[in-house]
Amino acid sequence: MSIDYSKYRNLSPFELKDQLISLASSKANRVMLNAGRGNPNFLATLPRAAFFLLGQFALAEARLSLSYLSPGLGGTVRVEGIEGRFDRFIMDNHGKEEADLLSHALSYVRDQMGLPADNFLLEMVEGVLGCYYPTPPRMLTLSEKIVGQYVLREMVGGEVPLDSTDFFATEGGTAAMAYVFNSFKQNDLIHKGDEVAIGMPVFSPYIEIPQLEEYGLEVVPVQADPTLDWQYPESELEKLRDPAVKIFFCVNPSNPPSVKMNDASLEKIAAIVKDRPDLMILTDDVYGTFADGFRSLYAVCPRNTILVYSFSKYFGATGWRLGVIGMHKDNRIDGQLAQLPASAKTALEKRYSSLTTDANSLKFIDRLVADSRAVALNHTAGLSTPQQVQMVLFSLYALMDQEGRYKATLKSVIRRREAALYRELGVKPSEDANAVDYYTLIDLEDTSRALHGDEFAKWMLERASSGEILFRIADETGIVLLPGAGFGATRPAARASLANLNEFQYAAIGRSLRKMVEEYHDQFVKSKG
Repeated sequence: MSIDYSKYRNLSPFELKDQLISLASSKANRVMLNAGRGNPNFLATLPRAAFFLLGQFALAEARLSLSYLSPGLGGTVRVEGIEGRFDRFIMDNHGKEEADLLSHALSYVRDQMGLPADNFLLEMVEGVLGCYYPTPPRMLTLSEKIVGQYVLREMVGGEVPLDSTDFFATEGGTAAMAYVFNSFKQNDLIHKGDEVAIGMPVFSPYIEIPQLEEYGLEVVPVQADPTLDWQYPESELEKLRDPAVKIFFCVNPSNPPSVKMNDASLEKIAAIVKDRPDLMILTDDVYGTFADGFRSLYAVCPRNTILVYSFSKYFGATGWRLGVIGMHKDNRIDGQLAQLPASAKTALEKRYSSLTTDANSLKFIDRLVADSRAVALNHTAGLSTPQQVQMVLFSLYALMDQEGRYKATLKSVIRRREAALYRELGVKPSEDANAVDYYTLIDLEDTSRALHGDEFAKWMLERASSGEILFRIADETGIVLLPGAGFGATRPAARASLANLNEFQYAAIGRSLRKMVEEYHDQFVKSKG
């Protein structure tokens, strides 16, 4: 009996995913291959090993106080002599890679960054023990400097000074987005009916957040063009000149095309910002660390841009929930707060009055911190300190990798997977210097045309409108792909993550998709008599 797949066509991609998984896993003796989610199956092990070894040193430090009262009791860590005790601990663990990483990390922080070694060790030890509230709530003092150096090196190179940016540690990039939109609303920077421009295609929740009832924003799509290697045409970027557009939001490199914005687009947006200094920009650059020579929008218009970065994909740390929000210390959003009407300033003075005697001078990034805890709980805000320590170790691991071996390995793994998929599909992958390849969009029309010509491609496009193809793939092959349309793509396409399966499995996906195309082609030939 045939299945009416069209009834699922209005589901969002991640609701649709559950239906597809159910179909794909419904048959016994068949392995489901879920390429629909971007959670990587690789992870950085050495900085994790360093975290666990640091925990052993931290416990030893805590046991220096109060342990006489009970074998299971420790006390406040003493900073006096901590560097010497750490050196002895490293010697006791000589020969372990993680001990070498911790030793080199201390040397880098002290000798390269010029930060006090004893204060760094105290912050790390207390942090990994989790024995104090995060202080300052926005981010631990030395942790902010170290993570900030890593993020700015990867996102902007040398285009923005290291001491120019404030950082707020958050529970991943998604929490950062939620906090930013909430504080925009709370601080009278957006109102229902305002327009938000979104670079499309994009991670689908970022389309949905502005349209929630509490925000009520009108989405203006800024559509990347697949015929231009997924860059934004100038005509689309010109939409940002409209004063009705309050914010431009993008994921860069994009999700799902996985292409970084080229220099021409960056300079075009920077030129628009010069003419429109009131335009706010929010850029999620989580995939930037997979790109060669990446430049964030924060590099070209830092005073208008809120930079969001997550450690989730590059370090295989989605479960750690590690992200940061970066804002220039001299940013235009603080300038907009200063220009709010008197009535709005009065209301905000009242909102933040428990934090400072001059609430109107409170920076937007500090308002983000307070709003994340409903203001009244600002003193208990902030990312947990063990999370911040792991973030620091990830950052130092990357900063000290002068030869870029970790990055080169990840890029090689992903690109081999892409090659295996398209080789078995029988189609050449696109060659683009700006491509990151964390995801791939398998374009229905291009694939059909490459395999069997224009007439078949047209026939397949007609079949795509029924919503049938991805469900047939899941039902008949056990493979889960997500529809490109759910991410704002204008052409029928399937999104596959290249990060969460092994190479032979991507080859199997390619073979299965090719087999299904051939079955469709047989139907096409029969329909033509």
